[in-house]
Amino acid sequence: MRKARIAVLVSGGGTNLQALLEAEKAGGNPDGEIVLVVASKPGVYALERAANFNKKHTVVSKKELGSQELFEKKLVSVLEEEEIDLIVLAGFLTILSEDFVRRYDKRILNVHPSLIPSFCGEGMYGLKVHEAALARGVKVSGATVHYVNEIPDGGEILLQKAVEVREGDTPEVLQRRIMEEAEWKLLPQAVAMVSTKIAKEK
Repeated sequence: MRKARIAVLVSGGGTNLQALLEAEKAGGNPDGEIVLVVASKPGVYALERAANFNKKHTVVSKKELGSQELFEKKLVSVLEEEEIDLIVLAGFLTILSEDFVRRYDKRILNVHPSLIPSFCGEGMYGLKVHEAALARGVKVSGATVHYVNEIPDGGEILLQKAVEVREGDTPEVLQRRIMEEAEWKLLPQAVAMVSTKIAKEK
């Protein structure tokens, strides 16, 4: 059984990438291996995290390539070169086209910092999600790992975990708690789950 070959797509600090790398190192994904980290812009800290774990890393920037079409063409060629089976969006802020997600149907995972269908969809990312949750006065938020389809945050849900919202929470405090209690646990779990499924199909 050949391991599932995984690419992690990042745009920033890479805390979710770190959680995935640590889980893999600890033997948490026996049927999968991260073989590539792709950043959407140069100089992001996630690239350093990849280097620290001796993972191949590269930059594919829509801004530098000038169009969605050229960006996706380049991204596909980078993924195909590494024979990628599974794509994980770990704080990747470049929207992917319908054509791209259809090409990788049930092969792209994303983690979203709320309990979908609450506080999700276009424009809902980062602190905006937590600001919206606090403004609404919810008592519970959390994180969701889902397959990516052509609708932002609209794909089939794989795992969810609820996290308590506490009196006096700021968006930053809530964001950190959801990362620590939900995102960093759920994402490695989901990746391992899907890796096993892919490895069995090989």
